[in-house]
Amino acid sequence: MTRDSNCTGDKYVRFGSVISTYRCNARCNMCNIWRFPTRAADEVGVEVYQKLPQMRALNLTGGEVFLRSDVDDIVTVLKTKARRIVISSNGWFVDRTLRLFEKHGNSIGIRISIEGLSHANDRIRGMPRGFDNAIRILTALHGMGIKDIGFGLTIQDANAQDVKDLYQLAKMMDVEFATAALHNSFYFHKQDNRIDSSQDAIAALQELAADLLRSRRPKDWFRAYFNYGLINYLQGRERLLPCRMAHDAFFLEPNGDVLPCNGMDEPMPLGNLRVQSWDEIWHSRAAERARQSVRNCGKQCWMMGSVGQEIKKHPVEPLKWIIAHKWPPRKIESPPKENRHPHSLFGVDGLSAKQTMQLIQIRPASLEAKASGAP
Repeated sequence: MTRDSNCTGDKYVRFGSVISTYRCNARCNMCNIWRFPTRAADEVGVEVYQKLPQMRALNLTGGEVFLRSDVDDIVTVLKTKARRIVISSNGWFVDRTLRLFEKHGNSIGIRISIEGLSHANDRIRGMPRGFDNAIRILTALHGMGIKDIGFGLTIQDANAQDVKDLYQLAKMMDVEFATAALHNSFYFHKQDNRIDSSQDAIAALQELAADLLRSRRPKDWFRAYFNYGLINYLQGRERLLPCRMAHDAFFLEPNGDVLPCNGMDEPMPLGNLRVQSWDEIWHSRAAERARQSVRNCGKQCWMMGSVGQEIKKHPVEPLKWIIAHKWPPRKIESPPKENRHPHSLFGVDGLSAKQTMQLIQIRPASLEAKASGAP
């Protein structure tokens, strides 16, 4: 691998996301990872994770992390690489989760995906009793004194009405509450995620952001800004802060490929950590091509993995928004809606999001013709 002396990658990595597996026991309506599982024998082991650089924060995700039989070994290695590790899980494997935290305690954290109250969550995730298991894990971890725990949802038509109640539940349980929105990308194996009732989702996010601004914790104020960014994203607008994926952040796939992010239409590997060192990958020409693609990317994703680091690096703009809406309290207005959404959440011209999803599932060729204006 030729080393590029003009590397524009940052010397210190701020954030990494380790996709440990694409095996998943959930059947989520907004994610098809479960349809394309990796084989356990093809997933990289701890010897590859030992080659990762030092970083500030790391997300251990999947698929479902707890389908890895060596999750304890993985966490043990990753703890030497990052100051903070948060696991993303669907909350199904109660005993496995509790055993891991009994060993590692407050040196790690977890966010469990809960996509609504009991009925909505179990239907969206295709997991009967999924809500019950997730709550059981959170209450047990809270009882163990684990601090960095919480749950979050990906807001969509089917759960927008539950956002307020879930947020209140998180406050009552004294755990963190994270929000996300639908995205279409290679990672999710989805290009048909749509949202019809965007005003329901926006109204829920407005109420959530307003409540966070009333908090006494500055951390909550910046979360309010993040939720405003989700409103902005749902309206199809340009993202509020720059994207620096592949510059100071990365994703690692189960096969060892290092990627800029999980939001692109197609993966763009910088290199493979099985056969290369981190420096060879980070300073490569392939990495520079990926960074140029990030600079020119029109997807306008708004995910915590990339946004959280940018808020820390560029606090002035978020602070301006916070000050403008907190002192005195000011209504959080939604920006105007664009004609088209960069992730196609508005559906094809003339069709609702629901109709678009049905057309993709039944007659994909007709949808392509509709989108291109062909007869």
